[in-house]
Amino acid sequence: MGPWRAHRAGLRRDGIKAPQALRARHSPERQSLQCSSYFLRQNVLQPRPARTHDTSAPRHPARHHAVPPFLPPAAPPPPRRLASAALVGLALLVGACSDKAPPAAPKGPAEVGVVTLKPERQTVTTELPGRTSAYLIAEIRPQVGGIVQQRLFTEGAQVKAGQPLYQIDAAGYEVALASAQASLAKAQASVGTAEVNARRNAELVKIDAVSRQVYDDSQAALVQARSDLAVASAAVDNARINLGYTRIKAPIAGRTATSTVTPGALVTANQATVLTTISQLDPLYVDVTQSSTEVLRLKSDVAGGRIQKGGRGEAPITLLLEDGTRYPHPGKLQFAGVSVNPGTGAVTLRAVVPNPDGLLMPGMYVRAVLETGINEQALLVPQQGVNRDTAGNASVLLVNAESKIERRKIAVDTAVGNRWQVSSGLAAGDRVVVDGFQRIKPGDAVKATEVAPKPMASTAPASAASAASAAR
Repeated sequence: MGPWRAHRAGLRRDGIKAPQALRARHSPERQSLQCSSYFLRQNVLQPRPARTHDTSAPRHPARHHAVPPFLPPAAPPPPRRLASAALVGLALLVGACSDKAPPAAPKGPAEVGVVTLKPERQTVTTELPGRTSAYLIAEIRPQVGGIVQQRLFTEGAQVKAGQPLYQIDAAGYEVALASAQASLAKAQASVGTAEVNARRNAELVKIDAVSRQVYDDSQAALVQARSDLAVASAAVDNARINLGYTRIKAPIAGRTATSTVTPGALVTANQATVLTTISQLDPLYVDVTQSSTEVLRLKSDVAGGRIQKGGRGEAPITLLLEDGTRYPHPGKLQFAGVSVNPGTGAVTLRAVVPNPDGLLMPGMYVRAVLETGINEQALLVPQQGVNRDTAGNASVLLVNAESKIERRKIAVDTAVGNRWQVSSGLAAGDRVVVDGFQRIKPGDAVKATEVAPKPMASTAPASAASAASAAR
């Protein structure tokens, strides 16, 4: 039996049990107990033998021995005294060799970033979907019948008012004009004859050379001749107009559509099929719709003083194109409907937008941003501070006067860049948490740090307000 086993057997024999912590490797308890065991072996269980000057023995023990060999005592002390001494030494060395760290200090309140709400001057806007439409539209139809001899314009090109578009065969209308002119000359000759007869009979009736009947007939013939002259003159004008209609001209300036006829086609006066269409695209109409609920809401805000109307009662308009770009030319609201569509519950709004570059075309989908007024006390909350539940209800976390977290429900109705405009639930001076959500919950004490708001994104604002009353 080795020395260590003999030592453990002696401990058990003396009533001392080996601690269970000796079985745990690399633990502070084991190191402490090793120190205690070494002390007991060296000083209690096995006293050191007297040093001799044996020159044959090495001066120092071999350095590879982790623990010097021990020999069991020849005559062990009495068990009761040995156990007491072992326990006293074990208690002293456990306290001396223990290297446990002191308990950690309690953590302080979590630090969160907050934004303090302040009233801001905010332009009240509404973003509505809409469609563009031409400012003027002219459907070209022939006013006289005939064969189309020539098309005088380029399809899709810009034309001026009065510019020729089609030429219809004018031969028949030229003959009709000549016939009317001949009839006019005949009527003029008849008027001359009737005037001479009337003057002659007027002199003769004075001397009773002719009867009164003859005089009356000559006067009636003169009136009839003059009437025939007027009819002939009108016929000439009509023939001349019809001849002019053989050359179809543009009634307005604008851009032409495709032609539905080609040279050689027979057309009739006032036919149902249009020859082409001309659309005036500068300026351009933008027709949008807005719910009557939003119209009533804006009127209520204006009446309550929460929103002020813009200057001169005008409502500027800015367009966002289908690709998200902003149209460079602003317009203005021209017309707001006076009735609500019973099928959709919406009011029609019409704006006029300049189109000098021809970028806009009729029928395009756009987003119309209308400025309707000014809110002097708007509260804007960063979007990262607004949470929504599964039902879509918005809420924020606040730091109250006691520096504790509080959850509050809010209502938002406007997105202004990267912030929400709050309509209810918050007041000026409230501190809204925008950073550090993962470390807090309602009721926790926190340390609030003011955070500078992020720069606003360059997106157009949108709101639930209406632009209808601004056009009045």
